[in-house]
Amino acid sequence: MKKYVLGCAALLVLLVLITGLAGCNSYNNVVGLSQEVDKQWAQVQNVYQRRADLVPNLVNTVSGAANFEKSTLTEITQARASVGQVKLNSAEAPTDPADLQKFQEAQGRLSSALSRLLVVVERYPDLKANSNFLSLQAQLEGTENRITVERQKFNEVVQTYNTSIKQIPTLFIARLAGYSPKPYFAAKEGAATPPKVEFNFGNPAK
Repeated sequence: MKKYVLGCAALLVLLVLITGLAGCNSYNNVVGLSQEVDKQWAQVQNVYQRRADLVPNLVNTVSGAANFEKSTLTEITQARASVGQVKLNSAEAPTDPADLQKFQEAQGRLSSALSRLLVVVERYPDLKANSNFLSLQAQLEGTENRITVERQKFNEVVQTYNTSIKQIPTLFIARLAGYSPKPYFAAKEGAATPPKVEFNFGNPAK
């Protein structure tokens, strides 16, 4: 009888150890995936910040053109300011979909304003021959492409993280540790194609 009790106790201890190890492994996995999401969020913010940093030089360059449409410059300046007013935790990816939506909407307004600016520039031959403007245009085009890439990568790591914390047994560990699903960047119609910021100098703007 004593041996039976000892055997049961040993089996129970073994089960507890196995469960504990599995729980630790699940927790460590969630932590790692969460860190990947935060790291990719930092990349997204970096490329958006790079674009925002280009705006003042772009505005200064085009504002030097005679009779350039001031309303367009005002719109761009205001859109850039609205981006800075969206306050998010820069170290961690947002967990509230509403916060990410506000961020995305502010960035979308700046994208639209930049697109309109670059269409208006078509009416100013001097600007299209300005080497400083051409350099800024090339940098902006590259940045827009990077934004698309980094957002896609962000959605991919978020998907991996969200899938993991919804699977058993990780589901229970994640809930106990306070980990919750993170929102995705929502795709808009035509979002698969980055805004066109290149110029076709041989043809008039459509």
